Amino acid sequence: MAKKSKNMQEALKQVDTAKAYSAEEAVALAKEIDTAKFDATVEVAYRLSVDPKKADQQIRGAVVLPNGTGKTQTVLVFAKGEKAKEAEEAGADYVGEADLAQKIQGGWFDFDVVVATPDMMAEVGKLGRILGPKGLMPNPKTGTVTMDVTKAVEEVKAGKVTYRVDRNGNVHVPIGKVSFDNDKLVENFKTIHDILVKAKPATAKGIYMKNLSLTTTFGPGIHVDPASL
Repeated sequence: MAKKSKNMQEALKQVDTAKAYSAEEAVALAKEIDTAKFDATVEVAYRLSVDPKKADQQIRGAVVLPNGTGKTQTVLVFAKGEKAKEAEEAGADYVGEADLAQKIQGGWFDFDVVVATPDMMAEVGKLGRILGPKGLMPNPKTGTVTMDVTKAVEEVKAGKVTYRVDRNGNVHVPIGKVSFDNDKLVENFKTIHDILVKAKPATAKGIYMKNLSLTTTFGPGIHVDPASL
């Protein structure tokens, strides 16, 4: 087992592991015990009683957080003609067709989000084995395969986050930065929480939200009471 740093040990002493904190308490405590020398990311993690192997229990989507994420996302758009022009005007950082695909095949990854128009998916599909493992493959469920490239780019720039249950039933979502006001972090937290509550599959059995915690980049997990949201 990896040895915990002194900072982590001190932070852990301030967390009551037997308590389920309210969202407001968890946010305040996470900021208080954060020791990072940079503006750390605040993230929430859910453990859900779903079986991702079943098609009707695969939870995936995207939402624009009301207060953004505190991170400027670099957006690449696969589009041509008028749609390429729209993407550029919307603020996309890179716009192109086969030329961008070739750069990616050569190992270039200077972007955070990939958007594509439906007619470009034949080209983008060739990059599946490269983009897929990195979570960068465009998908209609997250709004990244669309003819409305203006909306797609603007939403990403405004603080859109994607969420997806992993093979163990966990969902991790960033909700902002330590520098955010507490109320803004709580508002972002409640936004993603409401989305996941509504996404509960009808076939899911038992307690849907088995565990919920909040943490910062280098901070310990703080157990949160879902009822507080």
